[in-house]
Amino acid sequence: MQKRTPLLLPLLILVTACGDGATADSLPGNAAAAVTTYAALVRATYDDTVAATEELQDAVDALLAAPTEATLAAARQAWRDAREPYLQSEVFRFYDGPIDGPPDYLEGRINAWPMDENYVDYVESDAAAGIINDDAREISADALASLNAVGGDANVSTGYHAVEFLLWGQDRSATGPGDRPHTDFLDGGTAQHQARRRQYLQVVTDLLVADLTAVRDRWAPDAANYRADFEAASPAEGLRRVLTGMITLSGFETGGERLQAALDSGSQEDEHSCFSDNTHRDMIQDIQGVQNVWRGAYTRRDASVVSGVGVREVVAAADPDLAAAVDAKIDASLALANALVAPFDQEIALSNTAGRQRVQALIVSLHEQEGLLQDVFRLLALQIPVGE
Repeated sequence: MQKRTPLLLPLLILVTACGDGATADSLPGNAAAAVTTYAALVRATYDDTVAATEELQDAVDALLAAPTEATLAAARQAWRDAREPYLQSEVFRFYDGPIDGPPDYLEGRINAWPMDENYVDYVESDAAAGIINDDAREISADALASLNAVGGDANVSTGYHAVEFLLWGQDRSATGPGDRPHTDFLDGGTAQHQARRRQYLQVVTDLLVADLTAVRDRWAPDAANYRADFEAASPAEGLRRVLTGMITLSGFETGGERLQAALDSGSQEDEHSCFSDNTHRDMIQDIQGVQNVWRGAYTRRDASVVSGVGVREVVAAADPDLAAAVDAKIDASLALANALVAPFDQEIALSNTAGRQRVQALIVSLHEQEGLLQDVFRLLALQIPVGE
């Protein structure tokens, strides 16, 4: 989401429980290897994310060169495909790393939501809404980046969800996704300002690729970059960052911001990928990302596996029972996410008792997962630095 969480709310309860902090001697002997494995998983996941988003870029190019139902459908599928590795990368957030830390805080440009559609383009109630329909607004990478979140967090002008909205349009259906016609991109077609709409989609997709590439490159091996500093830090500091991402994504972000808020409102406006009805995949892949880090293994798009010592092995060396409990809970959360029935907006509908129970069961499991990972944080005597 757009908002940064500098204090990391799920971890506040740990501040007084960490003693004097872990040292190289107090951690299990495989802790350093787990940190090295993590860096390799991060790079591989971002490699796949960039490659998949470049394929989206190619599909968008084809759509804009020849807008047809077929090229629009292909671009939509490429967007879904690009989301799969990106969602698994969200576990690398929440500790001021390359994705959401200084100097650029790129996550807000890459995956900000929820999105007020009328900030970008027409909506059912206003055919002249948005940047696209305002000839006075410049459409360039710098201009769109400067407009992102101006006047409110929901004024999203860039990132995956801006691309999603341009490909699908508003989701006005109770049973399916948005249904923007391909003629919105065709001169003389539907709506207004087709040329500006094409330009916007081109620019925002290119910017997304550039931003993801910048994040990926800071994790390149054998370079003077964030990864070098990450691997040079103490194993305790590395594990602190790793677990911060796992804990915060599990409970605060997925269990809270993405699931609880949507369940409370029962509105499709509060689902993560509302235009495409892809939200069920968001939940599955976010949890898959946590499992990847926990087990120290990532299955790439080509089915090859990058693997090594996972956090699980570090915990098992200190407390086998806790390691087994975390492993089982992540499995349970993943199974519950897979049990969600698409589309997600129907799962949370106030009239769908069974669907809402499925969502609630996943929320409970994710918060239990969060709690067990907090137990790991305590077990390893990790500390939150003053001022974080």
